[in-house]
Amino acid sequence: MHGLARAYVHQLKIGELAITPLPLDTLARVLSARVVVRGNETPGGRVIIAIDAPDIARKKFSKRDIAVTGDNEPVQLALITSGIEALIIAGKAQAGARVIREAKAQGVSLLATDLDAFAVGTMINLSLPARMVMETDIPRLTLSDSVTQAKQTVYNSKFRSACVVENDGTLRGIVTRTTLLSDVHKPVILLDHNEFAQAVDGIDEAEILEIIDHHRLGAISTLKPVKFLNDPVGSTSTIIAKKYREAGITPGAAIAGILLAGILSDTLVLKMSTTTQDDEEAVAYLAPSAGLDPVAFGTALLEKGMNLSGASIEELLMRDTKKYELFGKRLIIAQVMVPSFSFSQAHTDEIRLELARLRVQQGVDFYLGMFTSVGENGSDLFAAAESQLLTGLGLRDQPVRLKTMMSRKNDLLPWFGKKLRSL
Repeated sequence: MHGLARAYVHQLKIGELAITPLPLDTLARVLSARVVVRGNETPGGRVIIAIDAPDIARKKFSKRDIAVTGDNEPVQLALITSGIEALIIAGKAQAGARVIREAKAQGVSLLATDLDAFAVGTMINLSLPARMVMETDIPRLTLSDSVTQAKQTVYNSKFRSACVVENDGTLRGIVTRTTLLSDVHKPVILLDHNEFAQAVDGIDEAEILEIIDHHRLGAISTLKPVKFLNDPVGSTSTIIAKKYREAGITPGAAIAGILLAGILSDTLVLKMSTTTQDDEEAVAYLAPSAGLDPVAFGTALLEKGMNLSGASIEELLMRDTKKYELFGKRLIIAQVMVPSFSFSQAHTDEIRLELARLRVQQGVDFYLGMFTSVGENGSDLFAAAESQLLTGLGLRDQPVRLKTMMSRKNDLLPWFGKKLRSL
């Protein structure tokens, strides 16, 4: 509307009636006209109202002119022979056989409309092409932008709207202030976590429908009761597999393989202390559907996870992280699977420097690095924090060898929590 107002009101100038070149069928649609003879398919130029012979005598016509006339065959014929580009017969007048023959001979487009001459002039004046009235600086949003970002963009826009586009610029829709008047809460199911610190951005504005997890209970609240399934098994994939069995549904090979990978990865091929009988039963249930040998498949997964070639220490310390809040302290625990403790021993200085940098960057009180060796059944722990905190926790000398500790949630977190509580 802003563009139309600018084009027809703010910049309105009285001048000669004309149209820019546009398809003949488009001109016919604007005038609710019938195309009687097709000449130039993109007429454009001056538009001249010529109702009688004196009108014709007073004007000089060119090959780019478009004439509008009424029910007067001599005038119609005179206009066609004058060399115009198109003739519009207004007022419900019919084009006679002689007029049609002459228009075809001269290559003149001939249109007939029920509108009178004044109405034809009005509609032509309103037939500006979109490029002359459209705005090109309208704010854009993508499908991945949050509702909060959309509100900020729309409310700060003079257009009170924004276009939602694909990555290639394809328009998918328009968001206006009216659209955002009512609160929009995206329905979500939290899987494998139940803490705000570990959830995606914007979770506080979402509608949580259900929680499926196997970790400790975190500080999360909902506006209304929700389904909450928390089972202390080795993997959330075990819970999902159990739901398949309870529903009498056999998962396809792809889904079975994904769930199997989740269990074997979380339990280190059923060797971790978190492994339960339910995990073992789930693996036995999923393996035939996936068409995989659990031991061979699990071993390949671990070898892939322990392939550290080409990865920087920063990448390793950000690849698999969990955020927690314990006793008023914010912490991040990164777990890195290593072939042996020789890796962490050889990179001690680099690991400590990177942990200190990441702690400041992430704005947390503790950034822990847990380097776990399956073959040696334990982990090397590195920690970055304020000096007095490390001293109070007995973590100044690093790495700290934690024998038999291989689980972040079941071994390290309770151990660290007890130390932190005693400060």
